[in-house]
Amino acid sequence: MSNPGYKVLSALLQYPEAELVAAQAELNQLLLEQLPAWHAPLQGLFAHIGGTPLIDLQQEYVATFDRSPGHSLHLFEHIHGESRDRGQAMVDLLAEYSRHGLQMVGDDLPDYVPLFLEFLSQQDEAEAERLLGDAIHVLAHIGRKLRSSGSPYACVFELLQTLTAVQAEELSGPPVRDMDEALETFGPGADGIEPLLKPGVGPLAGGAHPINFYPKAAAPQHH
Repeated sequence: MSNPGYKVLSALLQYPEAELVAAQAELNQLLLEQLPAWHAPLQGLFAHIGGTPLIDLQQEYVATFDRSPGHSLHLFEHIHGESRDRGQAMVDLLAEYSRHGLQMVGDDLPDYVPLFLEFLSQQDEAEAERLLGDAIHVLAHIGRKLRSSGSPYACVFELLQTLTAVQAEELSGPPVRDMDEALETFGPGADGIEPLLKPGVGPLAGGAHPINFYPKAAAPQHH
C-alpha cells in the first residue's frame, strides 16, 4: 500500500506557489488523520508557510535552496560533484523509476528530492523504506545543513531519518558545485511541476537495483 505522507513531504519541498499555501491546511489535516506520527514534527514548517507572505516564502526558498549549494535539493550534487559517477547515478535512478513503471514529467533532474519523495509515495511500505535507506545519508546531510542555518525546512529531513532503520553516516567533504553537464543531459530544472512522475508504458522489469547515492570510496561499510 502506498504512503500519501511522502507526497505531502514532496509538496512541502517544492517552490512555494499560491496553490501550496492554499492547500497547506488540507495537507496538514491529511497527516493528522492518516499519519499522526508525521504530523507533529512538521508543525513548525506548516505554521511558517501559513503565516508568511507568499513573496517572502518564495524569496526565502530561492535563498535557501537555489543560492546555497550546501542545501541543494539535488541528491547527487552533494556526493558526486564533477565526477563521472554523477552521470551514471542519474541514469541508474531513472532506470529505477522506469522499473517501477514511472517516468518523469517536466524538466527536473531525476535526483530532485521532491521528485524522489513522490516516487516513494507510490511504493509499498517495504520498498519505500529500502529506497529511503539508500538515500538517507544524503538526505540527513542536507537536513543537518538546514538545521545549522535555522531553516524551517530542516524538519522534513529529520522526519525522514526516523522512517528508516538505516543510520545516516557523515558524508565526506563536499564536492565542487557544477551541474552544467547534468543539466545538458537531463534539461533545466523547473520548480513546482505537478505531477513530477506519471505511469510509464511497456512491461515492468522486476528486481531491486542499487543506486549510487555516495561515492564508492565513501560508501558506508555496513550498507
